[in-house]
Amino acid sequence: MSTTRHLINRQRRLAAAPPANRTRPGPPPAPEEPDQQDRKPRAKPEPKPEPKPAPKPSAKEPDRGGSSVRYRVVVALGVLTVLLGGFAGWAAMEAATLHDTAATRNTALTDTARTSEVKGMVTQAVNSVFSYNYADPARTDQAAKKLLTGKAVQQYADMLAQVRKQAPVQKLVLTTTVTDSGVELIDGDRARVLIFADQRNTRTAPKEETTYAAAMFAVDAVHQDGVWKIGNIDTFSR
Repeated sequence: MSTTRHLINRQRRLAAAPPANRTRPGPPPAPEEPDQQDRKPRAKPEPKPEPKPAPKPSAKEPDRGGSSVRYRVVVALGVLTVLLGGFAGWAAMEAATLHDTAATRNTALTDTARTSEVKGMVTQAVNSVFSYNYADPARTDQAAKKLLTGKAVQQYADMLAQVRKQAPVQKLVLTTTVTDSGVELIDGDRARVLIFADQRNTRTAPKEETTYAAAMFAVDAVHQDGVWKIGNIDTFSR
């Protein structure tokens, strides 16, 4: 009870006291603003460091990748050299074999004197054998016996059969002239010659008439008794 009375009495004294003695609560103090000079700028985020490029291999430092490539190239070149060496040996053997064939023994490519001999004798033989005069058939017959041999004897007889039959009636004169010739092959005592010739055929009965024709054929010649004889006549016909 004493406490309650004490509190009531205190309130009465405060209420009776003059207003000056009372303390009025003032406005709350404003928060202190920091001085502009004391303000510190916010720290900017530091930039991330850029990655440094990988150092290039210097001339002194060995490049392992390049060394590997160079090694493979050297090995490949070594293998290629071995292969080329083997091919060269094989080619030499093949060349030696080819030198033994008939084609490489063709003296028409190396022996000009013998080539000229074959060309001259075969040209004279063709001019003599394939020329015919109705007034002197024996001359052609003698040339054929002397300058023909082997298969050419029968071939020639078949080719001139019609000429011999018609020559006395038409008074026929056949003249063959070789205009060019080429020796394709000379192999020992055998040769092959390509012939280009002009033929003139003159008839005097029943009236005089002359015709001309060109001929191309090949002959295989054989060297017998010091003379090149015609052994085969190739007219290139099937």
